[in-house]
Amino acid sequence: MLRFPGHGRPHADDIVIGPLDLTAHVDAALAVQAMAFGLGPDEVAVRRQIVLRHMTLPGARAFGATTASGRLVGFVYGMPNDRGHWWSTVVEPYLRSLGHADWLDDSFVITELHVHPRHQQHGIGRALITTITDGADEPRSILSAIDVESPARRLYRSLGYRDLARQVHFPSATKPYAVMGAPLPLLRTPPRPGS
Repeated sequence: MLRFPGHGRPHADDIVIGPLDLTAHVDAALAVQAMAFGLGPDEVAVRRQIVLRHMTLPGARAFGATTASGRLVGFVYGMPNDRGHWWSTVVEPYLRSLGHADWLDDSFVITELHVHPRHQQHGIGRALITTITDGADEPRSILSAIDVESPARRLYRSLGYRDLARQVHFPSATKPYAVMGAPLPLLRTPPRPGS
């Protein structure tokens, strides 16, 4: 368990990062994702089935960020990448065309990372992603994010992720995505500008 952001006696706004039984807490996690990502009830219903299926796959694991009162305010989950998974089959042609298809092998994929908007910009997303990747056996990590300049993309870059492919179109998504990859362990301190 990682107490975040401070130590000592729990306060009302202390956040604890720790393993999450995502199957048991799928509805609370999807409520966070809906707030963070702007999802409607139909999208949440579809994603619920996807999350539950993902959590049955070998090596899948999740971490959550909870308040002292036990309310989930952020979560991350991922697994060792498998070229047979739907996500990999969509991104593979984009990566192959740029000479990066090898990133689909021996990588830990970050499937979802979301923090409730009221708790963003406090380092919780950074703590979640570094905690889950610290336990990975793979030498690198891969993920996809909406292909716009955003706090999420800046966070990923500060951790060492770089763009492997951009303008990736998923069949059900209205916006294009970027696929990003980073060697593990992730950077603990962001690189200084110009370095």
